[in-house]
This record gives sequence, C-alpha cells and structure tokens, in this order.
Amino acid sequence: MSTDKIHTRIWREEPEPDNPFATRAAFCRGYDVYGQMVGNARWVEMLALLFRDELPAATELDMLEALAVALANPGPRDASVHAAMCGSVGGSSAAASLIAALSVGAGRFRGARDVYDAMIAWDTCGTDLDAWNTYSRLDTRSDFVDTWPRREHPPGFDPHGVSTATSVCQLLETLARIGATPRLSWLTSQRWQLEKIIELPLDVSGVAAAAFADLGFNPNEGEMLYLLLRLPGAAAHALEQEGYGYKQFPFYPVELEDDPAARELP
Repeated sequence: MSTDKIHTRIWREEPEPDNPFATRAAFCRGYDVYGQMVGNARWVEMLALLFRDELPAATELDMLEALAVALANPGPRDASVHAAMCGSVGGSSAAASLIAALSVGAGRFRGARDVYDAMIAWDTCGTDLDAWNTYSRLDTRSDFVDTWPRREHPPGFDPHGVSTATSVCQLLETLARIGATPRLSWLTSQRWQLEKIIELPLDVSGVAAAAFADLGFNPNEGEMLYLLLRLPGAAAHALEQEGYGYKQFPFYPVELEDDPAARELP
C-alpha cells in the first residue's frame, strides 16, 4: 500500500500504514500538530503559523489575539451579522447563513475589501500626513473592470460617522499599548490630524488594517483574516435568531413617509 506523503509549504501529512486516507501525523511549519501543539499551543499561535513561516514574537501574538477578540462579534448592527441572522431565521442551512455573512461582509463598506484597500493605503502613505492628504483626494474612477464596485470613500474610515466611536478608540489604544508598533503608535498620536485631513472618523476596519500591516501581513492576508475572524459572531447570532423566530427579529425601526394605511378611501 502506498505511503506517499501529502505536503505543501505550510502543511505535511503522513498516512496510516493501513489506510492512505487517514492521517497518522500532521505537521504545520514543521510542528507536530497532534503530538506537540494540541494541548500546548494557543489557538492564535496556530492561526499565525498558518499564515507565517515562523511563530511571531509573544507581543505580536498578544496583539493578534486582542484583535481577534475585538473582531469576533461585529454585532447585529453589522450588515454581515444581520445577513446571517436573516438567513437563519428564514430556514437556511448553517453553511448558507455563514456564506451570507461572508458575502455581505466582503465589500468596501466596513468589509474585508475595505481592509484590503486600507492596507494598500498604509503601504502607499505610511506615516506621512501629506501623503494621506494626497491619497484621500485621488479620483478612484477607472476603466478597469473589477469584482468590486468603485471605492466611494477613503478606506478605513466611517463614511457616515460624525465622531470616532468609543470602541474604535479603545481598540486602537489597546493594540498600540500591547505592540507599540509603528503604524498603530503613529495613528494613536496623529488620529485627530488624520481624521481632519480625511474629513471622516476612523473606523474599526482602519484600525484592523494598521494592525495587520504592523504584524507583517500583506493586503491579501489581511483581507482573508478579516473575513475569518468576524465569523464567530455571525454564527452565534444566526443560531440565536433561529431560536427566536422572525417575530422577535431586531429590525431597525422604519418610518413611512407615505403610509398607505393612513390614506382616505375614495
């Protein structure tokens, strides 16, 4: 019976001698997953190893874990969680509800593509306020056919915000304190000036983009991680809403400007 090993740069598997479809041992970046990591490694260490060739320093792991906690549940106000709740209360399967969350949370309004765009902005502008000023004024229209609609606001900032949300400020300050990394530290001290230039308040996607960039992730990796780390909340709220049913769905209040029921009959 064949004992061929299945491997990629990230992962290597060895089959059982009597069953080539069963895994005898699995190695992530050389670490024995079941014999060495399980029971000893933190989840965030496994997550980091899947994206990085080597295990990051302790402070970087702490920063990534803190960011994962913050992103774990965007809450029912978030469009991606709302989509998962709609799917679940409508009788969709678990997979369909999560796909709804991924699809709605993938775009350029507080979604994963916004994080991708913001990381590109960090690569372009760095910690130069003048560069951010120029970048924010760029015309994003293009003849290039893209998967995503054209960007309508500077990435990483809240297009409907008036002031920076308390939760965003708390996340920024905590991550900067844990890691003391270049972008987060600069953003902490220059946030007011940057928001004045952009004319919009910082959003959670902007903090996440700066953190991912400081941790050495590229924009594609940051986009993927942002999609992944926000799924637990979508799953939990979908299951909760399935039990409540549609009659207890937390709809936003709707005020009808032209209520047909208020019209006089002829």
